[in-house]
Amino acid sequence: MRVSGGLIRLTMENIVNKILMTLLASVVVFAANVTARVADTVTEASPEAVQMIAQLGLREAPVASRDLPGWHVPNKVVVRYLTPAQLSQLQTAFPDINIVGVQTPKHALAEVADADVLLGFCNQALMANAKQLHWLQVYSAGVEHCVNLPRLQGGKVLVSNGQRIGSPALAEHATALMLTLMRGLDLHFAEQAKGKWKYNVGNPSTTFLELQGRTVLVVGLGGIGTQVAQRAHALGMRVIATRGSRREGPDYVDYVGLADETITLAEQADVVINTVPLTQKTTAIFNREFFKSMKPEAYFISVGRGGSTVTDDLLAALTAGEIAGAGLDVTDPEPLPAGHPLWTTPRVIITPHTAARSDRSLQRLWLLVQENLRRYVAGDPLLSVVDVDRGY
Repeated sequence: MRVSGGLIRLTMENIVNKILMTLLASVVVFAANVTARVADTVTEASPEAVQMIAQLGLREAPVASRDLPGWHVPNKVVVRYLTPAQLSQLQTAFPDINIVGVQTPKHALAEVADADVLLGFCNQALMANAKQLHWLQVYSAGVEHCVNLPRLQGGKVLVSNGQRIGSPALAEHATALMLTLMRGLDLHFAEQAKGKWKYNVGNPSTTFLELQGRTVLVVGLGGIGTQVAQRAHALGMRVIATRGSRREGPDYVDYVGLADETITLAEQADVVINTVPLTQKTTAIFNREFFKSMKPEAYFISVGRGGSTVTDDLLAALTAGEIAGAGLDVTDPEPLPAGHPLWTTPRVIITPHTAARSDRSLQRLWLLVQENLRRYVAGDPLLSVVDVDRGY
C-alpha cells in the first residue's frame, strides 16, 4: 500500500502537535502546583495586622494584585531587613520564594536585576537596574524622592509606601512641640542650661497659654493629620482642618476646608500644624502671605515636609514678631546647616526629622511589610498603594 508524502507529513504534524499540547498541559499543571504550594504557605492576615489596619485606617488598593498586568507569584524578593530574625521570618513563611536580605542600597543594587519585588529601598540606580521589577515597597511615608524616577512612570511598577505607619508617633511629637511652646518650656530649658532658677522668662508680653478652647488648624487631614486632630480634640481644643480632595472628616473636626481655604482658616488658629506630603501643589504653601495671615500670638508646628515651608519667610515672620514661635521637625534645607539663623532664633524648637521614630513605629513597619508580601503572593490587593501621578 502506498502512502502519499502529504499524508505522512499530516500524520507527523498531528503527532508533534499532540506532544506539544501534552507538554504545554504539563507545564501549566506544574506552574499551578507551584503557585498552589506557595499559596499554601500564605496564611490569613495575623491578628496584629488586622488590628493595625483598623487602628490606622490603612487603605486597600481597589485592584487585586493578580489583576494587574505582569503579576505572577514572585520568584525573587529583595528585602531590606532590620534584624536577622525578621529575614528568617520571611524566608520561613515563603519557602518556595527566593528571599534575599540586604541592608544597604549598594547590596540591593547587586541583587535587584532579576528581582520581581524590592522592599525597602528606592533610588535611580536601583530602578534603572531592576528590569523585572513589578512591585516596590517604600518604607517611608514620603515618596517624593522616588515617584519622579523614569522607571516608575507609566504605572508598570506597583508602588506602596509606609503611610500612616508613623502617624501616632508623629502626632505625639507635634503635640509635644505645641505644648512645649504654649507652656513656655523652651524658655525654661534655656535657663536650666545656664543653671539658673528664673521665675520670669522671655519678654514682658510672654504668656503661658492653656489649650482648652484654643483653635488648632491641621493642614493636611490625612493619616498624620487625623491622628493630630484626634489628640488636639482630646485636649479640649477646637479642631479645624484642610485637605486636598474632599471635605469629609471625623466628628471631632469642627470644619474641613479645601486647600484654597488654608490662609483664611489660619486667621482663626492659635496653632497651625503642617502635616502635608510634599507635592507640586504643597511646595512653598507656607510663605510670606500665609504667615502674615496668622495671629501674632499663634504658633507654627511642622512635621510634614520641609519643602512646604519657605524658610526665609518663616524666619522673617518670627523675627518681626508676626508669629509667636515655631516647632520644626522638618526644614528646608535639610539638614539645617550649622550657623543658620533658625538655630538661634528665640521661641524656635528644632528636632532633626525624628518625629516618626518610636519603638512601635518600627514594629508596625515590619508588620506592614509582612502583610503586604502575604497579599502580593496571594494576588490580593495591597495596602497603602501610592498614586504615582499625585505623588502620595
